Amino acid sequence: MSHPLWTPSSDRRTAGALRRFATRAGECGAAVTSADIDTAAYYPALHDWSLREPGAFWELVWDFCGVLGDKGKPPFFVAGDSMLQGRFFADAHLNFAENLLRHGIGREKDIAIRFRDEECIDNGEDSFLTWGELTRRVAFTQKALRDIGVKKGDRVAAILPNMPASVILALASASVGAIFSSCSPDYGARGILDRFSQIEPKLLVAADACRYNGKYFPQAEKLKQVLESLPSETRLWIQPATSNTSAYDWAMQLPRAQCFSKIVSPDNETKTPPLRFEPLPFDHPLYIVFSSGTTGAPKCMIHRAGGVLLQHLKEHQLHCDLKPGDSMCYFTTCSWMMWNWMISSLASGAQIQLFEGSPLYPDSATLLDYAADARTTHLGVSPKLLDAMRNDKLAPNKTRDLNALRCILSAGSPLLDDHFNYVYETIKADVHLASISGGTELISCFVLGNPDAPVWSGEIQCKGLGMAVEMWSPEGKPLEREKGELVCVRPFPTMPVGFWNDPGDSRYRAAYFDHFPGIWRHGDFAAFTERDGIVIFGRSDALLNIAGIRVGTAELYAVVERIDAITEAVAVAQEWKGDARIILFVRMAEGKTLDDALRQRIRKTVAQELNPRFAPAIVIQVNDIPRTKSGKITELAVRDIIHNREVKNRGALANPEALDAFANLPQLSQE
Repeated sequence: MSHPLWTPSSDRRTAGALRRFATRAGECGAAVTSADIDTAAYYPALHDWSLREPGAFWELVWDFCGVLGDKGKPPFFVAGDSMLQGRFFADAHLNFAENLLRHGIGREKDIAIRFRDEECIDNGEDSFLTWGELTRRVAFTQKALRDIGVKKGDRVAAILPNMPASVILALASASVGAIFSSCSPDYGARGILDRFSQIEPKLLVAADACRYNGKYFPQAEKLKQVLESLPSETRLWIQPATSNTSAYDWAMQLPRAQCFSKIVSPDNETKTPPLRFEPLPFDHPLYIVFSSGTTGAPKCMIHRAGGVLLQHLKEHQLHCDLKPGDSMCYFTTCSWMMWNWMISSLASGAQIQLFEGSPLYPDSATLLDYAADARTTHLGVSPKLLDAMRNDKLAPNKTRDLNALRCILSAGSPLLDDHFNYVYETIKADVHLASISGGTELISCFVLGNPDAPVWSGEIQCKGLGMAVEMWSPEGKPLEREKGELVCVRPFPTMPVGFWNDPGDSRYRAAYFDHFPGIWRHGDFAAFTERDGIVIFGRSDALLNIAGIRVGTAELYAVVERIDAITEAVAVAQEWKGDARIILFVRMAEGKTLDDALRQRIRKTVAQELNPRFAPAIVIQVNDIPRTKSGKITELAVRDIIHNREVKNRGALANPEALDAFANLPQLSQE
């Protein structure tokens, strides 16, 4: 493509926070000139400075974003002898919750949280919390936590939908220094216990029921199983989450159950208790988040309060141009780190717009309808949702008012050319489409958007400021424009404090620092483009390596899924006669079936557009493709099951029943 899909207007660039930050950085020693600022050509020099002078860079982020707290004495970064020993703001103290609630001062009647779920869709009314109401409910919850003895370092666990109660509980926990951890109610009892039994929470807060795609799912029986396996002293608070009163009555019969909504929101006559924010070290644990667990027990990753706050402020304000009065709606559940990322929008003075339920209920326009009604400025979607909209021939630019929408974000899997084209041709022409990629491991992004730069089809725009991202060969050599392992070669503030119950950091080191000794290997297969953008080709652990030639699964899917009859695909390498061959599973469009002619077309297309070696040896039709809870296709589970290996944690999958169709297939023993 010879021209970008989108270029920011001069008005937008002039008003953007990234440009103002670059000007300040130039005053602090970055090689950024006024000419660079005027032409928006400053980013490479700004990024270089953020790596050369990490202490000065992160101090400027602290000051520019107005962090509340004591940043302590310089130096603000000490490298140490390895990545694991790097320290940021070693002398600093702050409180995460205080920084998220501070924008409510003087704006008590402005809306802080807007909420829509499937019941709101049915009755036509969203619910709202003002900044004043949010602060009041956090204060009551904080008092209740203190009353039951929750203190610094204790764990508070939640099995809740993406609803205001989840945000309130997370902020109240952070305010006292407790460590918050959450998962969504769609997990089974085993999946919940795989996570929470490791961290032994002092308090469990759970929904009485959840609703998805028009159906109610009571939670009491599952909660009973969970409670029986958690420590006997674990308290239980029940949050009414639907209008299903029988589910609530049933849940309240569980041992030690109390009603969370009555704790968090007593009658208006009750005096609000004082809200006290515990000043905590920069590295104090804030969240425990979990790996998907598809290859074994989920890893419990501990994230530090100061690092999460600074990294999210940087990403929101500089890379997304989020500011007070804006609004962030990201389609996520409380099991995915994008939920933690989204609620940090409060720290920039933005409204968060929560959506709970199926984005396809009652149809694929649901999330865009919400964005139009709520005048969302920043909307988070996924490639899978864009596929659903495109398959339904949805043309929102002709039918919905999306004038307020300035930024569309996408994460979870690579955003392909077709997705870029669909957004700009059918959703909105003047919008910053930011494909972003990072992970639970860093609860943030390695590569993401630049609101001051053009958007090119199929490319992530830039490396994140302060993130020393490189692509390495298998031998550990940096690559310029070739595909390789995505690595980070210098410390960053959201490196985990460590894993829970991991003496000596042995599992943490093995997961990220052993493959390339001392260097963070992320597990993505990616490359830099000629414009220094980034293309991610899939997970490196699912890499297809045939006769020594490597291809990422995302590359293969991009080719196969352009065939009209195919909705989606999953490809794995089958061990075969001392070598490997590619097996492709396809889910067909409605009314279509796989025949020999289509199989040949698939092989020919892949051979022509990629490489003859990657033409699948066998193509098989399936009705569903297994995914993690965050929507990612899980090639590793498919690879295990076709080789008759145990899939270690089916409970980590959103649709574990889909795996049954991949077991004991006679086609896989054929030539």
